[in-house]
Amino acid sequence: MNLGRTVFSQLISHLPDREFRRCVERYRGDYRLRGFSCWDQFLCMAFAQFTYRESLRDIEACLRSSPDKLYHMGIRGRVSRSTLADANETHDWRIFADFAQRLIAIARPLYVRCRSPKFRKTLNPVFVTMLQAAPEAIHFKRILNFGEGQGVHRL
Repeated sequence: MNLGRTVFSQLISHLPDREFRRCVERYRGDYRLRGFSCWDQFLCMAFAQFTYRESLRDIEACLRSSPDKLYHMGIRGRVSRSTLADANETHDWRIFADFAQRLIAIARPLYVRCRSPKFRKTLNPVFVTMLQAAPEAIHFKRILNFGEGQGVHRL
């Protein structure tokens, strides 16, 4: 029996949720909300990214396999393909782009100051994952000076 928090909720707890709420307020993301909140959508997409899910059907199947844990992961809305599709279509993409820029602004000085090659190699995929949230990821790729072989993939 697990008495602690899930690994996913421990990872998410390090994100600046106040910054995310500011991004949502800036673009009125939760105005006249009917389905998923922007935070629920972000959590579902982050979970999909961390677990290498490839489609909405795959995300839904994985998250619905243990519905009692969704609440503990921070997801309050009902997870279904149609809800995820509607959320992806209606929520303003700039919310997530701004949040990704904020995360990069926080993480970049940490990455630059790190002298350990092993840690830098481990941290590099984290940057690539953060870049996927923004459509202008190629612009950030130039800023961060990734190597030639480093690619940016999308969910």
